Amino acid sequence: MTDIIHPDVFHGLPVLTLPAPDAPGAGKPASPGSVAWRLECAWGGETFPEHWQRFLDEVDPAGVRALLIGPWWEDEYSSFQPVVDAIAADAHRFPALRALFLADVESEECELSWLQMCDITPVLEALPLLEELTVRGCGEAADGVNLRLDPVRHAGLKSLRFESGGLPGHIVRAVGASDLPSLEHLEFWFGSEWYGGDASVADLAPVLSGSAYPALRHLGLQNSEIQDEIAVAVASAPVVARLDSLSLAMGTLSDVGAEALLGGQPLTHLSALDLHHHYLSGPYVARIEELCAGAGVRVDLEGAEDWDDEDDESRYVAVSE
Repeated sequence: MTDIIHPDVFHGLPVLTLPAPDAPGAGKPASPGSVAWRLECAWGGETFPEHWQRFLDEVDPAGVRALLIGPWWEDEYSSFQPVVDAIAADAHRFPALRALFLADVESEECELSWLQMCDITPVLEALPLLEELTVRGCGEAADGVNLRLDPVRHAGLKSLRFESGGLPGHIVRAVGASDLPSLEHLEFWFGSEWYGGDASVADLAPVLSGSAYPALRHLGLQNSEIQDEIAVAVASAPVVARLDSLSLAMGTLSDVGAEALLGGQPLTHLSALDLHHHYLSGPYVARIEELCAGAGVRVDLEGAEDWDDEDDESRYVAVSE
């Protein structure tokens, strides 16, 4: 299993959590733009609207370059909607904001599948200069609404990452239908069907065609129960020729997918190939290592998992619940 933890660095900046109200303020940096600010509500403490207002009062938002939203509930787990509402309403106060991490919550705080996400479209619409967006989680809220995204036009976005234990196909389709001319890094964690991960290879057609994102250099199609099917599609996907790095890690990749990759289009132009957490046999690991070594491709084949090759259900993704 892959640990879901807080990043120490985000958008190239050290992460600093906004101190609690009763903490001394001496530790705050002189420049709001010198760190990535992380906001989190404590159990029984401030509500998110209160915490957000204190952040605006104590830190000049005009200088903030990167922002991470940690636990936003002060009592019971609740919908992410107040966070989206606050960011969208005050977006004009953040002219320098270039990176946003929605739901920087680790497993000990809340399981990935329990995070009650919502429609994040207003955030992208309100922040046209945003360059990096990471979205973690896809739990269903009490009102039945979970993570949603409408197709958007966003000229500034360079990196888009969805970390999920069960990513709905409609999210993948919305990304594929979006106009993102500057996108260089795209990463999907598909997760398990048990937790709502119903994306299919067909949903990836715009991405794999190579026509959707002319600037794309890294593609991560990860953490999937259909990793072999994805590998078969990637083996002939036009987008691969323009990539610098590719990840099919964290999923149920077996010899079937490896055979497709080895027999498909060349991968020797890549600088890095990530296949960690896999179900490959020794001979296929050796073939991939030999291919990559000969071409100078950095390859990650760590995390070989044991499984019953007569029982596909014995294979599992790295991140689900």
